[in-house]
Amino acid sequence: MPLEATLPPVAERAAALNARYRHHAAAEVLAHALADPMVGPAALVSSFGAESVVLLHMLSVIDRTTPVLFVDTRMLFRETLDYQLEVAYKLGLTEVHRIRPDRADLFAGDPDGILHQFDTDACCDLRKTRPLEAALAPYDAWITGRKRFQGGARAALDFFEPEGETRIKVNPLAHWARDDIAEYMTNNRLPRHPLVAKGYSSIGCAPCTTPTRPDEDPRAGRWRGKSKDECGIHFENGKLVRAGKDTP
Repeated sequence: MPLEATLPPVAERAAALNARYRHHAAAEVLAHALADPMVGPAALVSSFGAESVVLLHMLSVIDRTTPVLFVDTRMLFRETLDYQLEVAYKLGLTEVHRIRPDRADLFAGDPDGILHQFDTDACCDLRKTRPLEAALAPYDAWITGRKRFQGGARAALDFFEPEGETRIKVNPLAHWARDDIAEYMTNNRLPRHPLVAKGYSSIGCAPCTTPTRPDEDPRAGRWRGKSKDECGIHFENGKLVRAGKDTP
C-alpha cells in the first residue's frame, strides 16, 4: 500500500519533520530521512557536480546501499561522467543508477541534438525532468544537495519540503554556507570535480555551462544569457521551477 494512503498528506508530514529535526545537523537530518517512517522510501539525486561529493560522502558513511539517481542527459561533460565513476568507487556507493532519456523520445523531440539552442526549457524537460520523474516513481522522498546560499528560489529552503501531493524533498545541507562545503571537502580529503579548477563553479550540461569569474554568483555560468537558473527538476508548491536570474 502506498505510504500516502496510510499517513497524513505530504505538506503535513514535511511540517512535522521540520519541527522534529529543526535543530539537527546535516548528517543527522540525512540519517533520520533514511529511517523515519514519516519520510518513506527515499533516493538521493545527485548531479556529481562541483559540490555533490559532500552529500554523497555523508550518505556513504550512513548507508552506502541507498539508491543514488544520476541523470545522464547525454550532454554532460566527459569529466562529469568520469568523476561519477571515480566518486562512486572511492566512496563505495553500491546503488548508483545512471538515468538516461529514452532514445525514442530524443529522436522525436531532439533528433539533431540542437534543441538547447532555441528552447532550453524544452531540452531540460526532455533530457532531465521527465527521465528523473520516471525514476523517482517508486520513492516517497528524494534527497537533494540544494542550499540557501545558492539564492533565488532556494533562499528559504527547509530541511523537508512538500513536492505537491506526491513526495517529500529532503535538503540536509539547506543551512550550510559555502565555507562549510569547502571545509568538509578538505577535512575529508574528498576528490574534486576536475572542472572546478578550470573555473566552473556550478556544472550542468556541456552546451549550457560556462566558467564563472570570482566576483560572479556560483550559478552565473548556467544558461548564461538566458532568463533561467533552474533545470526544472525542482518544484515549488507543486509547480515546476522556471525562475530567471533577475526574478525578484
